[in-house]
Amino acid sequence: MTSTDSKRFDGDSWDLASSVGATATAVAARRAMASKGPNPLIDDPYAEPLVNAVGVDAFIRMMNGQVELVEDDPAFTPQRLSEGMAVRTRYFDTFFLEAAEAGVRQAVILASGLDTRAYRLPWPDGSVLYEIDQPQVIEFKTRTLADLGAAPTTDRRAVAVDLRDDWPAALRNNGFDSTKPSAWIAEGLLGYLPPDAQDRLFDHITALSAAGSRLATGYVPDMRDRVEKRGREMSERWRRMGLDLNWSELVYTGQRNDVAAYLTERGWQTTVRSTQEMYAHNGFEFPTEPTMAAFGDIKYLSATLGA
Repeated sequence: MTSTDSKRFDGDSWDLASSVGATATAVAARRAMASKGPNPLIDDPYAEPLVNAVGVDAFIRMMNGQVELVEDDPAFTPQRLSEGMAVRTRYFDTFFLEAAEAGVRQAVILASGLDTRAYRLPWPDGSVLYEIDQPQVIEFKTRTLADLGAAPTTDRRAVAVDLRDDWPAALRNNGFDSTKPSAWIAEGLLGYLPPDAQDRLFDHITALSAAGSRLATGYVPDMRDRVEKRGREMSERWRRMGLDLNWSELVYTGQRNDVAAYLTERGWQTTVRSTQEMYAHNGFEFPTEPTMAAFGDIKYLSATLGA
């Protein structure tokens, strides 16, 4: 059993095999899975070597389709996992590409983890992409991809700072220009922030954003309800894979502001789509298995800041 030391505490840190960092590796493993086969659902050539480099056996086996728990969990199959990750990946890919098409040349990935968009998306000339994450996470991904001979397709600027620290100052110190429109994504992040930290994140983004800036994120309206209904099942799923990761201990379940309402009050025009809508948009049938219900409450939000 691989232990990941998942219990959260103030000032905690992690690498890509522990705590919140392990969830970033799990996401990359699912992207690698969705990139495989004769009819891949997405194209991320860097996800697999990154997961191999992290070296957590459970994620490597999941990535290679060697973990099927169909007997007691019919939703947990490579196809189901690949479709869910394709929905999520395509959403944020399209968000960045549409922002670039609209003339936005400054982009930010918050808690970038093993995100490879700096290396695989066709960024227009003059684009700058900022990646923010903990120093050890930034260092690992940068070094691993360099060792593979991978080169960014844009001006990638890694900002090694914890989001609980003064990341706006670190962003500006790396050349970020708050007078120009920006495109921001917070993918798979909000539930791992305390409620007040979520508000501060959006306050900082708003303060740093010029008119015309764009934002995309995914969120669960009631994290406590999700943990109470599905937390034990999700954690047990990890244990059956050989991973000692208690998902319920990684997220914060306190009452938090509704993301769409909070942003609207601060001048953002928001559009929210349900997971079921996103599955249909991608031509997938939303699974009806009870264990997939935990993923059905994710809302996908995009927003544009008015003048």
